Amino acid sequence: MKSFTFLKIMFLLLIFNFSFGQNLPLSKETRISVLTCGLGNESYSFFGHTAIRVADTANNIDVVYNYGAFDFRTPNFVAKFAKGDLQYFVIAHSYADFINEYNYEKRSVYEQELLIPQDIKQKLFDNLNTTLLSEDRYYTYKFIDKNCTSMVVDIINKSLDKKIITKKGDTDKTYRSILFPYFDGHFYEQLGTSIIFGTKVDQLGTKIFLPFELKNSLEKTTFQDHAFVSKSKTLLNFEKETPASWWNNIYTYIILLTFIILINKKFIDKIYLFILSLIGIFFVSMGFYSFHHELAMNYNILLFSPFLLVLIILSAINNKKWTYKFAVLHLILLIIYTLFIINKAHFFIVLPLIISSIIVLVRIAVRNKKRIPIII
Repeated sequence: MKSFTFLKIMFLLLIFNFSFGQNLPLSKETRISVLTCGLGNESYSFFGHTAIRVADTANNIDVVYNYGAFDFRTPNFVAKFAKGDLQYFVIAHSYADFINEYNYEKRSVYEQELLIPQDIKQKLFDNLNTTLLSEDRYYTYKFIDKNCTSMVVDIINKSLDKKIITKKGDTDKTYRSILFPYFDGHFYEQLGTSIIFGTKVDQLGTKIFLPFELKNSLEKTTFQDHAFVSKSKTLLNFEKETPASWWNNIYTYIILLTFIILINKKFIDKIYLFILSLIGIFFVSMGFYSFHHELAMNYNILLFSPFLLVLIILSAINNKKWTYKFAVLHLILLIIYTLFIINKAHFFIVLPLIISSIIVLVRIAVRNKKRIPIII
């Protein structure tokens, strides 16, 4: 429910835009700032959030523009999100509603005021409202290239007529390395993103795509021979609570894989390889189906090979010769995979899976290796 102040703001914007054919003029008291919101424990909030605040006391305006909105009621929501054509959009909140929401969620909020001339403030405000009140408010979400943070960077740079905001720091790290620490307390989400992402996230992270990257870059940005933003102000301050889970942790992961190794039963080995093959089939399908470039060229299928399913079928029909050959082939693929990812951020998190797969495949190879007869 929007506050009366916010409804009045939107009413004024509509009146000025449509009735008089001009934008609402801001007063010289106007402050425009970038809001950086802290990390949450829901999947959509793991990385924080970015928004733009426009505060003009003379016009009784205090509104927050948010590029991170999406509608769960969208038909085929999950399929659209997976495919990469889900439409996100910009919305406006009253500042009071916005800050109350983050206070309720116990997430920190930081504010950096843009130290820009009045004419640029007006231009930025006009651009925000033009986007808000047109079809341009919709955009196709992309994990790295188009999100709530990158859209804020784009509209500010557009209003400046120059690419003032660029990434400062961590440009020598890959996107995968940058993302990895954000999953504290969410082990299986960290494992899942590690194995579903392909080569794109192994590129150097030269683009600003995360909220705190933008916050840090703004602190180091200059404009017209002075700082681009004021010193960061803390509006809300909460310590992020790391969730404790009896199952979502590395211990259940190790225990499960240890069980598979120690139980040494044929049907357990087959179930394990069957699950890996299904994951591999899913990765291949997503690579072709999805518009998310992060999911393409996924070398993790060397570990989660769809052809493990063929190995299982060959074993089921007792074709020892080809079962042995496929087991050896996958052992070779695992060695190549291990050497390829040994210097990547997710090496240690997938290492237990590599070890388990090697042991299971060696067992299958030994069971199906043709015995050399001994003549006495």
